[in-house]
Amino acid sequence: MKREGKDVISLSAGEPDFPTPRNIKDEAIKAIENDFTHYTPESGITELKEAIAEKFEKEWGIKYNVNEVIISNGAKHVIFNALFALCDEGDEVLVITPAWVSYIEQIKLAGGKPVIVETKEDNDFIPDPKEVERKISPKTKAIILNSPHNPTGAVYPKDVLIKIAETATSKGVFIISDEIYDKLSYDEECVPLVHLIPEAKENILIVNGASKAYAMTGWRMGWGLGPANLIKAMGIIQGHMTSNPCSISQKAALEAVRGPQDEVTEMAREFKERRELICSLLEKAPYMTFRKPKGAFYLFPNITKALGKSFKGEVIEDDITLARKLLEEKLVAIVPGKAFLAPGYIRISYAASRKDIEEASKRIIEFLEELV
Repeated sequence: MKREGKDVISLSAGEPDFPTPRNIKDEAIKAIENDFTHYTPESGITELKEAIAEKFEKEWGIKYNVNEVIISNGAKHVIFNALFALCDEGDEVLVITPAWVSYIEQIKLAGGKPVIVETKEDNDFIPDPKEVERKISPKTKAIILNSPHNPTGAVYPKDVLIKIAETATSKGVFIISDEIYDKLSYDEECVPLVHLIPEAKENILIVNGASKAYAMTGWRMGWGLGPANLIKAMGIIQGHMTSNPCSISQKAALEAVRGPQDEVTEMAREFKERRELICSLLEKAPYMTFRKPKGAFYLFPNITKALGKSFKGEVIEDDITLARKLLEEKLVAIVPGKAFLAPGYIRISYAASRKDIEEASKRIIEFLEELV
């Protein structure tokens, strides 16, 4: 629709709208000019692994050696490698829903079976450790945790994370902790899982990367910190799948990790202000309720009160219909909750300019007000 010249505002993106910081781009240019454009070790260059491990130890007091760090083509690739390394055919992996769209499909591709642990809106989409324990079976190989959370914006309380980690570890269930939004926690500092329960270090893979914190989604730079035997297996899988991560992107990521962090702080501050803006605007919307997100850059409204209503004669049967009609009629793009195993919800990204947030919110309210 944008190619047709229509004034579409997209609040569907799962990426920062800021440019990659200048110092990071300059290092990529230097890498090209210095002909750092060939293969690297399959699991990433040692210099970047050392930088990631050093930064983690400095910030959180947990030491990782270079053989406990892998560099991959985005955090998604880290999770993919881990699931392939961990899962045998028929192994179960616990997934907390709502859930990011790729978890389920990656588990299936690895031959595993996703087992759903549902959360509830009235509990701020926080998982119940007792429910997690109930879902663990002799076939359970791993659990995926994601905090700050996509799509709900939830940040799991420390005591909940500790209880889940203790239960998983005691039952031999490995933990994949997706912490890609860790720099985007607005009301309290986001703490890595391994810092909360360091005695479980050998049972945890920390997944992170450059995409969200440094506005580097297209550079495809993710990393994992975990037990050496798992990291080695992941490296072998990666070597046969994609070979090494991009050499140029690795040099850029090295600058991101070791260079100034001012812009990371500034982007987080701006996202927090945009959160306040979009919440203040959409709290006036009919047929929509939401919890104020505590992290990431998503609003996850409940739109079940709009279901069964009609827009210009078409019944809004589900969140998919609502998202489609909103795009067709008001030129606002959002993501239906069904994509995250959460029918009856929609995901709205505030990784957009304030101007776009204001105009899109106006259009969303107009759309909902026109339902009959």
